[in-house]
Amino acid sequence: MRPGALLRVLLVATAGLGIWAGWALLPGSSVQAAQTADSCTNCHQNLAGKLAAPAEGMSEDVHGRAELRCAGCHGGDPARSGMDAHDPAAGFRGVPQRRQVPQQCARCHEDPTFMRRFNPSLPTDQFARYLTSEHGKHLAAGDGNVAVCTSCHGVHPVRAVSDARSPVFPTNVPSTCARCHADVALMKPYGIPTSQFAEYRESVHGQALLRRGNRQSPACNDCHGNHGAAPPGVESVANVCAQCHRATRDLFVRSPHKRAFDTLGMAECTVCHGTHNISFPTDVMLGQEQGSVCLRCHPGGTAGLRAAAEMRATLEEVKAAIAQAEAILKRAAGAGMDVGDARIDLDEATSQLIRARAVTHTTSPPEVRRVTAVGLTAAGRARAVGEAALAEMGFRRRGLGVSVAIIAFVAILLWLKLRELKHTPASR
Repeated sequence: MRPGALLRVLLVATAGLGIWAGWALLPGSSVQAAQTADSCTNCHQNLAGKLAAPAEGMSEDVHGRAELRCAGCHGGDPARSGMDAHDPAAGFRGVPQRRQVPQQCARCHEDPTFMRRFNPSLPTDQFARYLTSEHGKHLAAGDGNVAVCTSCHGVHPVRAVSDARSPVFPTNVPSTCARCHADVALMKPYGIPTSQFAEYRESVHGQALLRRGNRQSPACNDCHGNHGAAPPGVESVANVCAQCHRATRDLFVRSPHKRAFDTLGMAECTVCHGTHNISFPTDVMLGQEQGSVCLRCHPGGTAGLRAAAEMRATLEEVKAAIAQAEAILKRAAGAGMDVGDARIDLDEATSQLIRARAVTHTTSPPEVRRVTAVGLTAAGRARAVGEAALAEMGFRRRGLGVSVAIIAFVAILLWLKLRELKHTPASR
């Protein structure tokens, strides 16, 4: 292309771009409309303090990231600027009243068709469940202090549950619940104790979740429910625990304790293990020593306590056998003997001990003994391997001693012979 022609093309293109830019900046044009379509953010981000906080938080809000805007919750016309956007005629609602929050969130979250556009896996029955919860019931009765959606999920930003910064992320749930349930003044009208969080934090579950970050460990919502939060009744505690401890629950159902607990209205698992303050179970809990939970219900000399003592003795027998085998294997390994295969039997014995501890929930000494017998046999095999290794080591040492003695004896003979030859006159 000749230089003159190229210059004409550039001039025409520049003029066209200028015309488009001028049109675009005219009031009412589609581009300007797009720029002013979110006048809420444009205004609030230039304000200060709490008026700016919503706009600042939306950059990390799960709704904001899905291109859902302020008007979805607050109403108004975001295409208009300034206070005109707050036109009640355009549906502006401002800050929702606390009591209206669950219903307002439900406008979208209980609509499967709408939610499918963003997260098809998200349940849409949260509002229905909330209405059945203690929180929802109190709210319906006019109590404005109970938790609503924003109490737990936060607001501006509302972060995804999978976000570790979300107040409902698994490791954050206990402290989120504690914001209300550890508040003495807030809980006083309801007669609810406020020690749950402190107890949970030191429990076997709390230490696993909060200190070691083990998200397999239950938080408050795993036992009490999420949106349908309610305290487990006496009759359902065992079912709640069985969500994780199903095998133990099945063993308990076979025990005489099941009928007795039902008759007395006792909440099964919690009678022995506690509720929020569940400690790591130890063998001390079983039997007739100080610290045994059996003593709480079974006086000395009763059949129940004798059964407990018998089961405890059976466990101790396996533990002693494992300890003896472990000590022998350690000595053998320290002497350089290969006893690696015996570890398999030792592990089997330990597994049977753990299984026997669970079987104690049947309260049947014969059933416990059947399991520990397998463990004792496995521990015996491990011990036999260790003893054989030690015996072989002794044989080798004795053989080495004899060999050294023979070599020394031969060396002495050779030395004597050389000495004799040295002093013998040479023959002609």
